[in-house]
Amino acid sequence: MSRVGKIARRSFLIGSAAIVGGVAFGAWYVGRPAPNPLEPADGEAVFNPFVMISDTQITLIAPRSEMGQGVSTTWAALIAEELDVDLEQVTVLHGPAAKAYYNSALMGEVLPDKGYDRSNFQHRLGDTLGHLGKPLLMQITGGSTSMKDGFVRMRAAGASARETLKQAAAEQLGVSRSSLKTEKGQVIAPNGDRIDYTALAARASKLDPIEADLRPASQWTKLGKSQPRIDMVSKATGTAEFGIDVRLPGMKFASAKVNPRLGGGMNSFDATEALAMPGVEKVVDLGDGVAVVARNTWIAIQALEVIDIDWGEAPYPPETDAIFAKVASAFDADPNSTMRDDGDVDALPAGATQIEAKYQVPYLAHATMEPMNATALYSGDRLEVWAGNQAPTYFRMKCAEAAGLESDAVKVHVTNLGGGFGRRGEFDYGVIATKVAKTMPGTPVQVTWSREEDMTHDMYRPGAIARFKGAVQDGKAVALDGGIAAQSVIQSTLMRLMGMEGGGPDKVHVEGAFNQPYAIPNYRIRGYLADLAIPAGSWRSVGNSFNGFFLESFMDELAHAAGRDPLEFRLELARAEWEPAARVLETVRDMAGWTGKTPDGVGRGVAMSYSFGTPVAEVIEVVEQDGQIRIANAWIAADMGVALDPRNVEAQMFGGMVYGLSAACFGEITFSDGAVEQGNFPDYDALRMHTMPKVEVSVLQVQEHLGGAGEPGTPPAAPALANAIFDLTGKRPRRLPLMHDFDLMV
Repeated sequence: MSRVGKIARRSFLIGSAAIVGGVAFGAWYVGRPAPNPLEPADGEAVFNPFVMISDTQITLIAPRSEMGQGVSTTWAALIAEELDVDLEQVTVLHGPAAKAYYNSALMGEVLPDKGYDRSNFQHRLGDTLGHLGKPLLMQITGGSTSMKDGFVRMRAAGASARETLKQAAAEQLGVSRSSLKTEKGQVIAPNGDRIDYTALAARASKLDPIEADLRPASQWTKLGKSQPRIDMVSKATGTAEFGIDVRLPGMKFASAKVNPRLGGGMNSFDATEALAMPGVEKVVDLGDGVAVVARNTWIAIQALEVIDIDWGEAPYPPETDAIFAKVASAFDADPNSTMRDDGDVDALPAGATQIEAKYQVPYLAHATMEPMNATALYSGDRLEVWAGNQAPTYFRMKCAEAAGLESDAVKVHVTNLGGGFGRRGEFDYGVIATKVAKTMPGTPVQVTWSREEDMTHDMYRPGAIARFKGAVQDGKAVALDGGIAAQSVIQSTLMRLMGMEGGGPDKVHVEGAFNQPYAIPNYRIRGYLADLAIPAGSWRSVGNSFNGFFLESFMDELAHAAGRDPLEFRLELARAEWEPAARVLETVRDMAGWTGKTPDGVGRGVAMSYSFGTPVAEVIEVVEQDGQIRIANAWIAADMGVALDPRNVEAQMFGGMVYGLSAACFGEITFSDGAVEQGNFPDYDALRMHTMPKVEVSVLQVQEHLGGAGEPGTPPAAPALANAIFDLTGKRPRRLPLMHDFDLMV
């Protein structure tokens, strides 16, 4: 992890800088500031990394990756709120790979608590831990943390810039700063005269930044209101640049094929026929696969198909059944974690009704619409890489290793992402592009994976098995005891990144199960880690994605065993534990007109999951239509604490639910002879327009602390649907995808 390198002045306009008579204003830091990522050219002065005002324009830096979730718009709005500029007045750029852009919210999530029960002291401790992201170079878009990360820092950056501009104006006019006001990128003098920020930039660049108090929410003009997406026009017109759109002078095109038995080697290959094809320029040995460089991507993909390759064996059981037998064997060892152990689940009250259930979910691919790709230009002592990625500092580090360079010799250009969901937090596609480019110094090479190569070489959401026991008495849940077996996403990721697995209890493995706000007196959750070499990675909502299905399916089974309405059963338990969880259940109940009774041919299910600081309740309604099951309606209620952009939050909840429903219905990665069997969307289907339900979303702002938005809509989707199907059919779904046991409309 070498020092941050120089950034070309026309690539990124970063920091508190004077550029051609201009000034940039900075950020909020706790402790020593991170090194500035920009070395100024002549006439430039750089102080820190988020807001720049030159003599011609205002530029804001949003160093979180834009993958459709609207982060660049809301991040910019955090700054603009205090800076007193409208979003149409500013240019928003993505920051480069740099320590200064660390995520200050991620490390706080490692605290061994449930999240919803944190005291104010624990929140402060989490904030303090968050700054460990600085030395760890955690410039990461993930964990639904972007707004929590930027909420204070970016408003403070805008406020500092505003007050410094006012001071510059005060000195120019010979008045006090307190007598000045600001509006729409201008300082307003006591007599009503207006001075553009751009006209004050040169003078302001000579001043020390001024810290300022943040405005109360009652004075917000942008935050808390829906803003037009700054990327709307470029995406609608096709002018937005994604990684796959990058075009450079003299660029060559390539594609790659790596051992389909993940982690296996390559014994030999014969590329004679491929090299004879018109348009093919080179075949590159990658060690565990090959790449073809050609005149265009299609020729490269076609040439790969005629290369005769002898692949090595997989380092894991070759068939799906054997893989899940290995997962199940994890229950035979001691648990890795017991993150919750309230009461005594082994000493149940006399007369309690006991139930047991076993659940299973498959491996899942991320299935981003834009397949993995990267463009690399190697020049011997320098490397530039263009790619959509969620972790630019780590991406740079791994590309540097592949090129044999120090990190400060590598420059990463972060483009728009055509879907991420955690997949673009990885770096393998950048490493392959670097290896290919290294064989062609001075020539930019774009490596684009085929859809099949992408689907069969993912870092998968691990398959998982759960064993649950519970008890009810007098209509109440008195015990819940769950065990979850799966590969560790954290260990797999750390091994790829750092060559070590880490240690201690794996909180992510059991999130969504141990930390649910239900007042069950005897409540235990244990996690068992399966030892498998299948690459596992973060998939939208990570452990919550399978634990939400396990726990909320079992909660439904407990409710029915107790003879209770499933929603009222949950609501009673939530009220006794955490009010915001109860509120989302009450809200979704009222939205759906829930009565606990459904007519013939209609089924309704409910689920509530707390994840990433946000409780979300969903009701799904299914109907029988022409002998098939169709998802007809969906209602979502979420409590964000503060909804910085309500319409964007609604979109995130809607999208998260759709992602979860698609996986619940059709998502599945299976293995044969060590290779993934699914290669494209016909094998890995999703909800279509005609199978989409009507959706209503309600965004609450009750809880005290800011919650995440990108992922919390996913975990309740699968169990709400499964519970609705049970209500419709009387058959309890205990495995996913549902297409294997039910006739779903496609």
